[in-house]
Amino acid sequence: VHPQTTEEREKQQQLEHPRAPLASLRRVARKMEAQQVGSLTKKGSEKGRYEFRHKGELIYEWEQTLEEVNIYVKPPPVTADMIDCVIPPRRVRLGIRGTPPFLDEETGGAVVKDESYWTLSDGEIVVFLQKMRKGETWEAALRGRGEVDPITKQEIQKEMMLERFQEENPGFDFRGASFNGSVPDPRTFMDGVKYT
Repeated sequence: VHPQTTEEREKQQQLEHPRAPLASLRRVARKMEAQQVGSLTKKGSEKGRYEFRHKGELIYEWEQTLEEVNIYVKPPPVTADMIDCVIPPRRVRLGIRGTPPFLDEETGGAVVKDESYWTLSDGEIVVFLQKMRKGETWEAALRGRGEVDPITKQEIQKEMMLERFQEENPGFDFRGASFNGSVPDPRTFMDGVKYT
């Protein structure tokens, strides 16, 4: 008789106990929590930024606030007049003039075209996307490219809720505030976000 592998034990448990897959999922979740505290989404080089990598290579970092999503790209040495960046209401195209774009993707939400722009500063391209719907939580800067996991989404919503509370109550300090349970949607919580 040979000892059972973990996979064999789980199959046997599934046959004997119909709720076994749930127990197995819980074990995997506990194992993941033990390996990594907090979110599974890779943090970027600065606080609040998240990474999108493809085949191990950093493509861009991004962050969001109540009103905007910012994308950070480290290009090869270029000057601003070499950059080709177009921002229609639901897309970003970014590259070097005369070559195929480096990014040509649908955004994580609708943007205000006339209030979105890009800059090149300290060797980094920053694309500022003004959200069409203030307070909307984007799961990714570019649709289908590095969506955040549920834990990270909650972290982002918490930061945006605190930003909203600070904006609506300027005399108070919400830096140490916390939420019990899941964080409400900053766009819809208590009659929705106020536009200023």
